[in-house]
Parts: sequence; C-alpha cells; structure tokens
Amino acid sequence: MSQQEFSEEELRQLEAEMERITVDDVLLQTTVTLLNLAARKAGLGAPPGQGPAPDWEQVRQAIEGARALVPLLEGRHAEQLGPVRDTLSRLQMVYAQQAGGAAPAEPAPEGEPAAPGAEGDEPPKPEGPGPAQSSGRLWIPGQ
Repeated sequence: MSQQEFSEEELRQLEAEMERITVDDVLLQTTVTLLNLAARKAGLGAPPGQGPAPDWEQVRQAIEGARALVPLLEGRHAEQLGPVRDTLSRLQMVYAQQAGGAAPAEPAPEGEPAAPGAEGDEPPKPEGPGPAQSSGRLWIPGQ
C-alpha cells in the first residue's frame, strides 16, 4: 500500500487543525464515542431480538475507558458533563443487571423438573454481590 502524499495546502490545513484542536476536545470526543459504542455493544441500539448478541466484555471495557477519562475532563468541563455522567451511570446499571454474573441456567437432566425460573419466569436473584460489584471497578447505584 503506497503512502498518500499531501499537497502543501493540505499540510497547512492539517497544521491549522492541530493548532485549533485541544486535548480536551479529543478526550471529550473519545469519551462520547466509548459511551456510544458501549450502548451498541450492549444491544441498546437495536429493537429487541434484532441485531447481534451483546458483547459484555466490550461493554465493560468501554465503560472502564470512559470512567478513566471523565476525571480528566472534570476541571474545565464539569458543567457540560451531566449528560456524559448520566449515560455512563445508565450503562453501568445495564451492565450490572445484564452481565452481572448470573451464569446461564444449565438444562435439567431428563426426568427432573427444570430449575425454578427456567421457563420464562424471572431469573433467581444471585446471592451476594456479583463480579461487577465485588471487583470494585464498577459503580452500582445504592451500594
């Protein structure tokens, strides 16, 4: 693959853009991009039953990335971060509820009744904190 050659005018435009843009701009855009990607990877952008299965590892990684960047923006942009914090909190709640450590129900051996909650009922609530809570890396509301 050959490397693209830039004209002098294009190089001047790139230089001007690099002078104009700030690190805060990049941090904020990256945070918003991570949150949007986390929502898509959680399946929140598609109608129920459509789209790919949620990828909870990708959701977790995007949440952690956004959580790491938000404190860097607090000093100069705290008043603008309300929607970012709200979205991050909602994604954390979805992650904790959906991927919070409930192992898939194993099928009951033939002749034995299915485990409670296996046939469309609400899944049983896990005892104690799940991996998201016990890791200490994910904020859980009310905890």
